[in-house]
Amino acid sequence: MIDWIYWISGALSGVAVGFVLGLIGGGGSILAVPLMVYVVGVPNPHTAIGTSALAVAANALAGLVNHARRGTVKWRCGLFFAAAGVLGALAGSTVGKNFDGQKLLFLFAILMIVVGALMLRKTGRVSNADVVLGRENALQLGGYGLGAGAMSGFFGIGGGFLIVPGLIAATSMPMIYAVGTSLVAVSAFGITTASNYALSGYVDWLLAGVFVAGGVIGSLAGTRMAQKLSSTGALTKIFAGVIFVVAAYMLWQSWMAM
Repeated sequence: MIDWIYWISGALSGVAVGFVLGLIGGGGSILAVPLMVYVVGVPNPHTAIGTSALAVAANALAGLVNHARRGTVKWRCGLFFAAAGVLGALAGSTVGKNFDGQKLLFLFAILMIVVGALMLRKTGRVSNADVVLGRENALQLGGYGLGAGAMSGFFGIGGGFLIVPGLIAATSMPMIYAVGTSLVAVSAFGITTASNYALSGYVDWLLAGVFVAGGVIGSLAGTRMAQKLSSTGALTKIFAGVIFVVAAYMLWQSWMAM
């Protein structure tokens, strides 16, 4: 019975993560790590981090396909951002897997709150839907990519909640394009981080498979809802709201465990 609960909760958690990834491009790993620790019951935070990185990367690829079909991906910006970020993810994940697991979750939650607050402050930014990769934004894209990748690797996350604001800050692209484009980097960072954790045995491959299966279903629904909300300005508020709620829960849980 315990095994059934384990696998069913893993699949349902995957649905939730896939939905959030499709909806806001970020937040997948924000949900994946605490869901694996507190809902599925993965005992080792490092295994939860490594497994979630793999699962979120796969779910992000599913979401990327859906956004690409709708034309909301700036491929050159996304690929350049991801290329810079992979270097950061390699370094960050090497440090992160040697860091105390509970302290890692606590720092993760604090970072979430900071990013959520910054996103709300930038809701009045003027958007440019025609942005392309060029000399005027390449340096910023590379810098934000490197930083987001390092954070992604250190905390074992896809990094969408860092990538989305980084893309907006560097290019002023609309939120719906930042969501779609971020999935290029989320996929790359997740694969890089998961590979590094797998080398240390911190990936539950079967759980990742169940998680991904649920995530594919969730990403389809999330992408459709993102399209409906893209013109209302609600995506940014939803993005920040998800971050604040989960961060508060993680702070409480990690504080009790330390």
